[in-house]
Amino acid sequence: MPRNKIVSSGRAKAAIAAVLAISTSIGGVLMARTPGEEPTPAAVRLAVDKLIIPWEGLVLKSHWDRYAKIWDICYGETKGIKPGMVKTKAQCHDMLMTRVVNDYYKPLTKCVAGFDKKPLSLQATLISGAYNFGVEGTKQRPGVCKSTAGRLAREGRYREACEAQTAFNKAGGKVVIGLVNRREMGDAQRIGEAELCVSGL
Repeated sequence: MPRNKIVSSGRAKAAIAAVLAISTSIGGVLMARTPGEEPTPAAVRLAVDKLIIPWEGLVLKSHWDRYAKIWDICYGETKGIKPGMVKTKAQCHDMLMTRVVNDYYKPLTKCVAGFDKKPLSLQATLISGAYNFGVEGTKQRPGVCKSTAGRLAREGRYREACEAQTAFNKAGGKVVIGLVNRREMGDAQRIGEAELCVSGL
């Protein structure tokens, strides 16, 4: 469970309000950037802009992740990444949005009944968690769908779900302060997942 007291914050409430202000009133989606493109769920935009991008950071040339023991690029992208790859910031953002919608948001709508009707902040937090530690996971390390946070979200126990996700604070078997901050109350520049989560309940 959390090491720090999980509380609502003004900065997290402002982030949620900003996304809600630009989302359409039909289904909580944001208008598509180009004609024919699927509109982006507001929760994806909130997760990407306020949780994933700030915590992952941007790397334009592929590099070796010593914890995950895999090559990554952009905002922590690992799928199909090899040494020596180079991307632009725009390519990274487009890749991230496509990946988050298709590989994280959509699977979460299948394993958490009524996911798209849950509080926006809870959706964004679970999306961010799934992006960082997986949707399904393994027996040894469950992803969001098989986690306590996922179960509590399904049961409508939202505050508890927000706090349960803070358990994913280890890399290489050790607690990492950066992951504690990411999962809980953030730091001076970045909003934490639990902080955002409870601020929208």
